[in-house]
Amino acid sequence: MSDIDKKLKPLKRAHNLSPTDRAAVIKSLEFGSNLSESVATSFADCSVVCDVNRRRFVYRAGDEADALYAIVSGRIKLCRIEGPTKREAVIDILPEGALFGESALYSKAGRRANSAVAYETCTLLKIPAEQFKLAMAEDPLLHDYTFRLIGQRLESAEQRLADFALNAIPARLDRLLADFSHRYGVKESDGVLIDIPLPHREIASIVGSTRESVTVRLNAMRRAGTIEFVNRRILIKRPELLLGEVALAN
Repeated sequence: MSDIDKKLKPLKRAHNLSPTDRAAVIKSLEFGSNLSESVATSFADCSVVCDVNRRRFVYRAGDEADALYAIVSGRIKLCRIEGPTKREAVIDILPEGALFGESALYSKAGRRANSAVAYETCTLLKIPAEQFKLAMAEDPLLHDYTFRLIGQRLESAEQRLADFALNAIPARLDRLLADFSHRYGVKESDGVLIDIPLPHREIASIVGSTRESVTVRLNAMRRAGTIEFVNRRILIKRPELLLGEVALAN
């Protein structure tokens, strides 16, 4: 059980949370841990905590960009879905504690460009964008945190563009596994377990390939002893080798 789950356990169901309950949730999150009391109180008063079932949309491309969200529990998939074909490009899978929907702070059109989907059943904290902007002006630490967050995501997007232009599928896949082993990795006796279910179709969508190509590459890595499949998860058996291959691709 995570620290956030422990703090939520004594609380009521999401739709019954009081401002005091919401303040406790906010303080348990990364972005909220250093908030001033006045900002934390204002967020607790204006925010909503909601439960979202697996595979349900939090918002879709074209929806009004009027709020930011923090993941209290669960994981969120950010993606772009092509209208006619419904083909999906996965932008990222965000972990518990992450803040998302930050385009509400800067979108000129005031509309979502991407979609957010519950990768698993989630509890989310929803904060109105206008209130978040006011809080950023009042609290320098929140301003700096948000500025860094947007910068990191821009840097990540630029890296992916460079990968698509310069690297073949194996190098893209190696980088993804190295990244996810850092973000979701759990040390095991025989390696690092990426503790998130990763269907091959999801991996293919992230690295810009086909499910068949990803399956061929992963099976080759398994035969080489680099990875193993464990309950729909990937165990990196030789993380040092994987990191070395990523370094060579840079």
